[in-house]
Amino acid sequence: MSVSIVEVSPRDGLQNEAVPVATDDKLALITTLVAGGLRRIEATSFVNPKRVPQLADAEALAARLPRGEVSWIGLVLNERGLDRAIAAGMDEVNVVVVATDPFSERNQGVGTAEGIVAWHRIAARAKAAGLRTTVTVAAAFGCPFSGEVPVARVREVIAGCLQAQPDELALADTIGVGVPAQVRELAAVAAAEAPGVPLRWHFHNTRNTGYANAITAAELAGAGPVALDSSAGGIGGCPFAPDATGNIATEDLVYLLGRSGYDTGVDVAPLLPLGARLGGLLGHEVPGQLARAGVFPPG
Repeated sequence: MSVSIVEVSPRDGLQNEAVPVATDDKLALITTLVAGGLRRIEATSFVNPKRVPQLADAEALAARLPRGEVSWIGLVLNERGLDRAIAAGMDEVNVVVVATDPFSERNQGVGTAEGIVAWHRIAARAKAAGLRTTVTVAAAFGCPFSGEVPVARVREVIAGCLQAQPDELALADTIGVGVPAQVRELAAVAAAEAPGVPLRWHFHNTRNTGYANAITAAELAGAGPVALDSSAGGIGGCPFAPDATGNIATEDLVYLLGRSGYDTGVDVAPLLPLGARLGGLLGHEVPGQLARAGVFPPG
């Protein structure tokens, strides 16, 4: 059994940090991730640098990315961002459509319906430019402003997004409120609305449910390809969602999946020093546990 991992620490991991991280340090992080076997990496975000200053070096970083082994992903929210991603030579774009209007307006300045329309335009142009496309339905498990998100609402958003035929559909627990029962429910919705479209999941561990959600998603892999987002050290969070802390940590996820019989193609050993390195760069301890406890059995 195999599950693919999409590494998001250079983008989602760093975007909410108060301490700026130099481009050279980001590239050192990326070099270690590649050495560990990560082959899809969300390297940066092509958004307004005034809103996300940590990623203001998107073009400078993209120009120095090692090419050939890795599919490099850039997050874009509008056509201007897509223009930048194309010019920077990204291989994939990830476009976010938020499932609720209040969060969408804070995150992107438009409601959900307008976000779907924008996604359609971006998808068409990205495909014409030869880029792979992912549409991420954010806040699919819950919204920090409007609370519970009905499954019917997520179904409606997925159906609207699928008209543009993405290469991949991602469902995001943006604020870390989801539980395994929701994973199973939303997986059934995705299978019904988007049959044959590869499924990707983005979990935060804000309430210590991220790993339970991840293993639940992996157990559903028999229904089709499954990818899981994770971030080295467990760093990350959304700048526009209050208290949305911590992605699931890549090294912890690799350990969990490996001990559960899944092949990820990732070697955890090169990733273990990243926790301490990131803690030093960011000025605080990172959430990941494996670097402190070590692998089992040791050696």
